[in-house]
Amino acid sequence: MSDWTQSRMEVPRVGPLGWLLVALRGTALALVTYGCLLLFLLVRLLERPLFGLARPWTPYITQGVCRSALFIMGFGYSVRGRPMAERGAIVANHVGWMDIFTLNAADRVYFVSKDDVADWPGIGILARVTGTMFIARKSTEAKVQQQMMEDRLRAGHRLLFFPEGTSTDSIRVLPFKTPLFQAFFTHGLDRVMYIQPVTVVYHAPLGRDPRYYGWWSDMSFAAHLLMVLATPRQGRVEVLFHPPVPVDGFENRKQLAAYCETVIRTAHPLAGPRG
Repeated sequence: MSDWTQSRMEVPRVGPLGWLLVALRGTALALVTYGCLLLFLLVRLLERPLFGLARPWTPYITQGVCRSALFIMGFGYSVRGRPMAERGAIVANHVGWMDIFTLNAADRVYFVSKDDVADWPGIGILARVTGTMFIARKSTEAKVQQQMMEDRLRAGHRLLFFPEGTSTDSIRVLPFKTPLFQAFFTHGLDRVMYIQPVTVVYHAPLGRDPRYYGWWSDMSFAAHLLMVLATPRQGRVEVLFHPPVPVDGFENRKQLAAYCETVIRTAHPLAGPRG
């Protein structure tokens, strides 16, 4: 996470029922996630030599795990609109680690993530195995990363990235950064690629702070995960797929980023003013 901050949210204390839920849900999540990881690796042994960079089978395993995870944690979950049929990428607002489950459950995608995520305990190995593309924050790596994105897109991967560049409190959409959009304006990709904006909305449990599922500032992953697992009655998550737009309909990356930001923010019923 970045140092973007807002007023702190008080994290609820975990009671006896909460600890029981943590044990039950945590065990079920671990069994499903790491059990399917073994299946994933076995399938990948066949998939890689046959198809190379393309992955026609394993994304279905990832999607199944993420749908199961949302069910295990007790979330209400709904999807409006449809993932695009065209080749291209998805951009979405970013709330936190839960977006991994929320967005993978809705579509078979490959995340573009900051390189430090690769070293996170537990999550890092899952991200690497499932094809996450890691990017560095160094400007000197920009051209290399742009080429990586081009290669993945040409292989038919549906890349998903968060132009805000950081997780948020869930009720705000931050201004979109434009560098990653540049990959779609090189070597003719703009003539064949589409971008689909997606709005993700987390509704807090009844009576809770609207920012309940937000993960920002100095919140630790462990504490936030514990809070979510211990919640008796979860809220719900909505995923809104907006119509995809052709990249060549925009003059440059700034126009494309501004369009996506406006669409996502306008559709978010909880979002505050820009910035």
